Amino acid sequence: MEARLYPDFPLDPSVPPGGLPPFWVGPRHLAGDDGRLYDGVADALSNLGWTSLTIVRGRHELDEAPEDRQVLRSTVLHISPDTLRWAQWSLADEPFHLGGLPIAWQISARADTSSPLASWSSYFTTDVPGEAVADFLVALDARDQPAVPLACPELVLDAVAAHGWLRDIDQPHVAAADPTFASHISLGEVPPLIQDTDPSALTTAADEEGSTGWQAWAEPTLGAPCLWAASFGSSVPHDLVAAFSASLSSSAPVLRRVLPEATRERLLRAPA
Repeated sequence: MEARLYPDFPLDPSVPPGGLPPFWVGPRHLAGDDGRLYDGVADALSNLGWTSLTIVRGRHELDEAPEDRQVLRSTVLHISPDTLRWAQWSLADEPFHLGGLPIAWQISARADTSSPLASWSSYFTTDVPGEAVADFLVALDARDQPAVPLACPELVLDAVAAHGWLRDIDQPHVAAADPTFASHISLGEVPPLIQDTDPSALTTAADEEGSTGWQAWAEPTLGAPCLWAASFGSSVPHDLVAAFSASLSSSAPVLRRVLPEATRERLLRAPA
């Protein structure tokens, strides 16, 4: 999918959303987030009945006008009705980086309300297609027990293989890539700071093997910066990762006004 249907149409990725009419775009995994990663996912959470809370940090002086307050950081937290799962928009709250990109969404779940600690967490950077994050959350919301594993790892690879992705020749049971080898998903050691049930996972020594979890990323050009990255803690149920992967690899086009500079020449598009 590297030929453009309308190559002369002046799609400028610097134009803010709303500046151009929407186009149907594919493949989805290279289409970016349209600059609407928060809005698209937040709308899905609202439709699921999750509650949103805005946390604002800053300095407030007595008798100070609201417009003069110095807000240092702010996050938006979305919580499911049973409080067992939550999603935090952390882009404005000094996020850490994954694959050189800032984390935008952190999604977590716990087994019961007796503990404030998450049983697992997953992380999504900017330009992850919002449709895939929303489908991950829909699958999470539908689960009665969000922290209990119900499927084997093979389900994740089956999900992308059904949409034409290729299993890795050397590691067919743990890795796959799209036919152009621009986007990848693999089961391996998770990066530092990826939280999971066991806090000691954060203190793994340099000579020790870390915990294993699913990682996904898009690297449109070998050796170039990643377009997006996603990381799943080792306890994230495989069926939830499969829901994300199935949506990410879907051949169904998505609506976009703003295209990533790194992939705009590789996208098919047609007027909506």
